[in-house]
Amino acid sequence: MTGIGFGTWAWGNQLLWGYRPERDDPELKATFAAAVGAGLQLVDTADSYGTGRLNGRSEELLGQCLEALDPLSRANLVVATKLAPFPWRLGRRGLLKAFHASRQRLNGQLDRVQLHWSTARYAPWQERPLLDGLADLVEQGEVRELGVSNIGPQRLRFLHDHLASRGVRLVSVQVQFSLLAPGPLEAGGILDACRSLGVDVLAYSPLALGVLARRPDWTPGDTTLLRSGLFRRLLPGSRPLRQAMAEMAQDRGVSQVQVALNWCRAHGTCPIPGFRRPAQVEDARQALTWMLSEQECLQLDRLSLECPVRMPDNPFQSA
Repeated sequence: MTGIGFGTWAWGNQLLWGYRPERDDPELKATFAAAVGAGLQLVDTADSYGTGRLNGRSEELLGQCLEALDPLSRANLVVATKLAPFPWRLGRRGLLKAFHASRQRLNGQLDRVQLHWSTARYAPWQERPLLDGLADLVEQGEVRELGVSNIGPQRLRFLHDHLASRGVRLVSVQVQFSLLAPGPLEAGGILDACRSLGVDVLAYSPLALGVLARRPDWTPGDTTLLRSGLFRRLLPGSRPLRQAMAEMAQDRGVSQVQVALNWCRAHGTCPIPGFRRPAQVEDARQALTWMLSEQECLQLDRLSLECPVRMPDNPFQSA
């Protein structure tokens, strides 16, 4: 069973999460402290997180949180960010300026740099030089680890082998994976590829933006327009799945969130749920103390694959 990390997509995102600095920042800082105190050892962000004028806010706020940590806690934490391959970021040095800007916003601590998405579908010539530039940073000792995100099994094997020829290890790949996004489970999919290559899998959106945390009888309340639209589309069709999750949770005396996280862990991935409140961290802490049985996992696998609704695919996900 793997560990659990946490993500900071919501930090600075007004469009999807309704972020407001004066209201949310104190609670987000308390949430970070709770996550570190619970023993979670990986935090993920990106240079593009934060909407509009708040672009980069996630890294900036995370940097403030890191500054408040004691040296031992900082040393035990893997800070990972993703750099976006925007069209104007070209060539082997195309991400260099972005890398240094991210490290500065993160108050000097950047342990793993990741290519945020694959350009294979629309600009395949752009991707490898950018990744080579990030590999240069690993070789130069500027950053310890290298990962990728939103990349499928075919492209992963190609990039892994290219980096291996340089003697640079590809540490992780980050993909959407949850009971409402089970695509990586398919035979020959990204999970199989990662197992054969020895690459870690970070599962983002393991709670399907909160849908999997909702009990079967839950109805949407006050939320952003985008999330309420997603809830209306996914809640009815996912009811049998969520009913089974609720029953498992009740039998075990745990939360439905813990069931969702441990399903991801049972498949060898490290879920990175997004936290916005200290109370949410408790589910992750408790989930690390138990695991699903084989029978429970198989039941959830079946219900997940049979579910008539799924999370939208990431448009940048490569094959």
